[in-house]
Amino acid sequence: MRGRKPAVENVVPMREDMPKPVPAPHDLMSDPAKAVWERLAPEMVKFDRLKPHYEDVFAAYCEAVADVIELSSNIALEGRTYSVMTRNGLQQKKTANWQARQDALANLRQLGALFGMTPVDEARLSSGGQGDLFDDLLRQLRGPD
Repeated sequence: MRGRKPAVENVVPMREDMPKPVPAPHDLMSDPAKAVWERLAPEMVKFDRLKPHYEDVFAAYCEAVADVIELSSNIALEGRTYSVMTRNGLQQKKTANWQARQDALANLRQLGALFGMTPVDEARLSSGGQGDLFDDLLRQLRGPD
């Protein structure tokens, strides 16, 4: 090719190569959840899984991640169980932090599945998964094209 090579700042990127804007975390989110948002949101935008109408659910996912991290830290410091004397003798009971972490993990798994956060969920979303029920019903009503 003749002529001078183009400078990088003169090259217009192709539409697919243009970076998509990453939305800012919601103001009401906790600081640890905002950090999770800032870490994960660029990847979700890249895979087109963080559209404006998904942001609230993704914010809940980020809060669940932050809760799991905080509760795991509490469990590491305070322990998983405590001893209590009952009429049957000394028994070990699980702490409130342990149960709260179990609840946060359940939320994490449930919400994470919506965004393809595990390899199985990612494969399901990439392959079309179970499809969109509404679109499937419309296709059935329209009949063959």
